[in-house]
Amino acid sequence: MHDQQHKQGEQGRTEPEPEVRPLDGFTVGVTAARRAEELGALLERRGAQVLHAPALRIVPLPDDAELLATTRDLIDDAPDVVVATTAIGFRGWIEAAEGWGLGEVLLHRLAGVELLARGPKVRGAIRAAGLTEKWSPASESMAEVLDRLLAEGVDGRRIAVQLHGEPLPGFVEALRAGGAEVVGVPVYRWMPPEDIGPVDRLLDAVVSGAVDAVTFTSAPAAASLLNRAAERGIQPEVLTALRQGVLPVCVGPVTALPLEAADVATLQPERFRLGPLVQLLCRELPGRVRPLPVAGRRLEIRGRAAVVDGALRPVPPAGMALLRALARRPGWVVSRAELLRTLPGAGRDEHAVETAMARLRVALGAPKLIQTVVKRGYRLSLDPHADTDKYDGA
Repeated sequence: MHDQQHKQGEQGRTEPEPEVRPLDGFTVGVTAARRAEELGALLERRGAQVLHAPALRIVPLPDDAELLATTRDLIDDAPDVVVATTAIGFRGWIEAAEGWGLGEVLLHRLAGVELLARGPKVRGAIRAAGLTEKWSPASESMAEVLDRLLAEGVDGRRIAVQLHGEPLPGFVEALRAGGAEVVGVPVYRWMPPEDIGPVDRLLDAVVSGAVDAVTFTSAPAAASLLNRAAERGIQPEVLTALRQGVLPVCVGPVTALPLEAADVATLQPERFRLGPLVQLLCRELPGRVRPLPVAGRRLEIRGRAAVVDGALRPVPPAGMALLRALARRPGWVVSRAELLRTLPGAGRDEHAVETAMARLRVALGAPKLIQTVVKRGYRLSLDPHADTDKYDGA
């Protein structure tokens, strides 16, 4: 084992380096408004640096005329089925009705209809209101709810759907195509964030490659991010980055629709939950890194760090720019002039390359990984028997 994998303890004893976590060295953008802290904590626990940029905010509608009118309509003309989609939305509806003096009569009306709950959280909210759901899918999927309704037959039935801020493409259309009358219950709305600064910083990071992945947990947030990019005139650059270097990860297919419509392929977990989304990132981001055998060591280049023989080595941005330039052609000499062009804001002085290179070697903790080729430039000391074709263009 190499000495780089150990550090001296206070008493002079040798201690192993802490284990590298799956997302150490990677930066992940979070666009969520709801549960953003929970998602950020899950990512940080696995080593990620998180860039929070809520692309939307949720605005409850207790005083909204549209919600009031819909509630009165459903009380006067009872639906056959009510589909409750989120706990926060269902609770908000009941609370708003209570504020209008309609709470008791709404609960009485809901007690007499077929009440479907999308998942366990909304099922809990239904029971907390003193009601009982007729059915809830094990998958927490609106697709399964739709399948059940269509299998029962919806022709001539009145179905109320508690909207949860996201479009439900295909769901409402399929019910109407089957002959149902569908009434949307708009409990809260998505609005642009009050502070657009974090969104702009995330967009800049996407374009510059300073972020490795962006997570999306709602379709409106994905659409909002793209709309803001268009407002700033940088949507083509953002889309190019999301198609090439930056990994877009969506919690499910509905969330992915605005990105897919813009020809951006996305990754989605098999289960549409935050935990599986984080697990997917833990597999995909490290899996995209191709280890290099350099100077008898194993080198991995992550977003803002290198991993040398299993030890994490944080690298400053200038150093990462140089390391990436060398890794694109491992074992080949890269001139100082070419390396200078990769340095952010370096100007024309090639001494900037020497300074950044010295710092990079210190950060890596293994100076022999990078070889100076006199009067020519620098190269990664790729092991002689390595297959260089395998790494070309890394």
